[in-house]
Amino acid sequence: MKKNNKKQTAQILEGSQAIALTIKNINPGVISAYPITPQTHIVEDLAKFKADGEADYEYVRAESEFAAASIVEGASAQGIRVYSATSSQGILLMTEVLFNIAGMRLPVVITCANRGVSAPITIWNDHQDAMTIRDAGFLMFFAENHQEAVEQHILAYKIAEKLRLPAMVNIDGFILTHSYEKVKIPSASEIKKFLPDLKVNKNQSLNPESPVTMGAFATPEHYMEIREELHNDLSGSLELIQEEYKKLNKTINLQKVKYNKAIIDNGLVEYYGPKNPKTLIIGMGSMMGTVKEYSDKDKRLGVLKIKTFRPFPEEEIKNIFKRLKPKNIAVLDKSISLGYMGILASEVKAISQQSGSVLKTNKINIKIQSFIVGLGGRDITQESIKRIAHEVNRPGQEMIFIKK
Repeated sequence: MKKNNKKQTAQILEGSQAIALTIKNINPGVISAYPITPQTHIVEDLAKFKADGEADYEYVRAESEFAAASIVEGASAQGIRVYSATSSQGILLMTEVLFNIAGMRLPVVITCANRGVSAPITIWNDHQDAMTIRDAGFLMFFAENHQEAVEQHILAYKIAEKLRLPAMVNIDGFILTHSYEKVKIPSASEIKKFLPDLKVNKNQSLNPESPVTMGAFATPEHYMEIREELHNDLSGSLELIQEEYKKLNKTINLQKVKYNKAIIDNGLVEYYGPKNPKTLIIGMGSMMGTVKEYSDKDKRLGVLKIKTFRPFPEEEIKNIFKRLKPKNIAVLDKSISLGYMGILASEVKAISQQSGSVLKTNKINIKIQSFIVGLGGRDITQESIKRIAHEVNRPGQEMIFIKK
C-alpha cells in the first residue's frame, strides 16, 4: 500500500475527492457503503484507492444502505475503525441501524451528502435527511466548505473514539460534493499526530475469547438510565469538541480557506461580522458563505454559523446573544418540521424562552424569526439574503418561505 506521508500543499479538488482522500489518510479498517446521488463520488474514489493498491482497508460492497450500516456496525463492535457515507432516502433506510449504533456506543463515522427526501423525488440539496435522524444519538457537524469538511471528519473520529459516540459529518450535496475549491488534505502522518490508531478495548469489543454482551434486552428498570447516560455523554461532549478543535488546529496546519477572519471560531460555532449588529443571521452549511458575502455589503448584519448541531451549543449561542445584543435574529433552515417551523429556528427560539435565560435576565427584547430556504435545492442568492434582512425588521409572520 502506498501511504501519503508527505506534507500537502493546497490544491483544487472536488469536495467528494477531498473527503475520500481525507478518509484514506485517516485509515479506517473497514469501509462499506451503497451508492446514492450525490454521495457516490466519495465511495467511488475510496473503492478506486483500494483497487489501485493505495489503501489496505477492507472495502465491502453492500446491497443496500441498511446493509452498509449493519456492516460498519458489526466491524465497529469488534474494535475496528470504520466509515460509511450516504444521502437522503439512504439515510432513512439506515435509520434503524443508526439508532442501534448510537445505543451500543459505537464510534462509527458517517458522511451525509445532504439531499432532500421524497416525495416528490429530488436529487438536490437541503437538510431534511439529516434533521430526520437528529435524535438518534449521533454527534452532528455541518460544513460550510471543503476545508471545513476535511477538518470536521478528522475531528469527528477523535471525538467519537474518545467518547464512544457515533458521528455524522454533513456536507451539502452537489454544492460541496461536486464543486471544486482550494483545499489542503493533511497527510497520513500529519493526521496520526492528532488521531492515533484506534486501540481495542477487550471489555468493549466483540471477541469469542473474551465474550461481552452488546445491545442487550433492557427492562424498564434499566432502559431509562441507559438512555440518560447516552444523553449526558452527548451533551457533555461540547467542552471536549472545543478542546480537540484547538489541538487540531495546532497539530495540523490546515491553511484554511475563509472569506476572512471570524471573531469567534471554536468548533461549535463561528461568528462573522460587526461587534454590535442590528440583525443576526443564523444558519448551517454551505449557504453561510453567501450570507457572509452579503454581510460584507451590509455592515449592520452579523453571521452566526452553527458548526456543531448535536450536541446543540446552547450556552455558546446564549453568550453570543448576550455579547452582541442584536435587535432581530433571522434563523435560516434548509429543512422544516412540517406543521410547525424551521427546526434550527425552533431550537434557537427555545433558548430565548427558557426561564432565567440570558435573554430574560438581561432584559433583552429580541425578535427571532424562522425563514425556510433552499428546499429541494432552490438557489439561495444574495438577493434572498437581502430580502431576509428586510423581512426580519418588519412585523409579520412567525415563519416565511423565501423562494427567490
